[in-house]
Amino acid sequence: MKSKTKLVERFFRYAAVESQSKAGVSQIPSTPGQMALAKLLQQELKEMGIRDTKLTEEAILIAKIEANLPDGFSGSVPAIGFLAHLDTVDVHMNPNIKPQIVEKYDGQDILLNKGQDIWIRRAEHPELLSYIGQDIIVSDGTSVLGADDKAAIASIMTAVERMKDDPSLYHGDIFIAFVPDEEIGLLGAKAMDLKDFPVEFAYTLDCCEIGEVVYETFNAGSAVIKIKGVTAHPMSAKGVLVNPSLVANDIINHFDKKDTPEHTDGKMGYFLISGITANPNTAVVNINIRDHDKNLYEARKTYIADLMKLIAARHPKAEISFEIKDRYSNIADSLTEENKQCIDYIYQAMERLGIPPKTLAMRGGTDGSALSARGIPTPNFFTGAHNFHSNCEFLPVDSFEQSCRMILTIAQLVSGIDKQATNQR
Repeated sequence: MKSKTKLVERFFRYAAVESQSKAGVSQIPSTPGQMALAKLLQQELKEMGIRDTKLTEEAILIAKIEANLPDGFSGSVPAIGFLAHLDTVDVHMNPNIKPQIVEKYDGQDILLNKGQDIWIRRAEHPELLSYIGQDIIVSDGTSVLGADDKAAIASIMTAVERMKDDPSLYHGDIFIAFVPDEEIGLLGAKAMDLKDFPVEFAYTLDCCEIGEVVYETFNAGSAVIKIKGVTAHPMSAKGVLVNPSLVANDIINHFDKKDTPEHTDGKMGYFLISGITANPNTAVVNINIRDHDKNLYEARKTYIADLMKLIAARHPKAEISFEIKDRYSNIADSLTEENKQCIDYIYQAMERLGIPPKTLAMRGGTDGSALSARGIPTPNFFTGAHNFHSNCEFLPVDSFEQSCRMILTIAQLVSGIDKQATNQR
């Protein structure tokens, strides 16, 4: 692909825009940098000659790339979409991302930051050794790299430019969407007006190494338990004091210590006590609920509801309330015999490009989880990066390039016009 340099340049340009999302903010987008990035992308699309763009006040950017089909073509080509998120995760590191390239990686430890003595150690990250001889993009060690999800944005934008510049790349109508606040609950995808995204199916590019395919995600929810105790001075507390911290501790002790993220993998679900706050008067317990199996997920919610009845009976003087909210659902639950062809196209594209597939049941969710639940089947394929949400995140350039090729190849496969030219670009 001749646009390899542009692909990397785009990533560096987008990474320079600070766009961490921020949990607990009531508005979308949760941070101004996401809108700044959306405006930059809209301007670049207009410079490519794409006029059909819409940017909402929530920083949801949607654009349509008109079909390019040969003269006399009489077939029917479904409209499809590609989607990436604008925000990077806030893991309380430096929001100012400074990517750098390690040229022709030599298989040794990588020095990210000489002044602060920050390294990626191959002993801790043996996956590095799969990329000896390749160029690798890394951060300066003080931040995440932001390939989640700016590698996807760069791949989509570069693929769009290729489509516009090369009339031999046939495709149907393509819609692209860039949405905010994925990292804090898929908020942008949930807020999309689907009338602006009229596709039969779509694809997210969001995690991880080359070849990864995701069409199974968690069903995810959260519980917030609020406890109001009864305060009293210790000298007169007998029979009066209700300590909300101890009530919270009682609640937590009813969860299996092995039914947690650190003791589960694959399709095993879990409860995660994600936060506890307490003072002499009140306490709040936050719990994440996850399971791939829909019935088991519902059973987990029922367990919490039943537990609250038990706790209320055990601590009758405490005021206890709780709320359970669904966050996202398993993409697989939206798939049918009629719509699963969207997944077949991923495997066909990988076969054409010579990429061995690595099908993964994701222990998380993507914007595709939200879109699939809303009626648009949206599986996910790789960006090429490793170690998301970490200062050891890295992006092999060859894998990055293949992610971009996947977009072009899928678009061509969906058109039904079989030309091998895409493979050579």
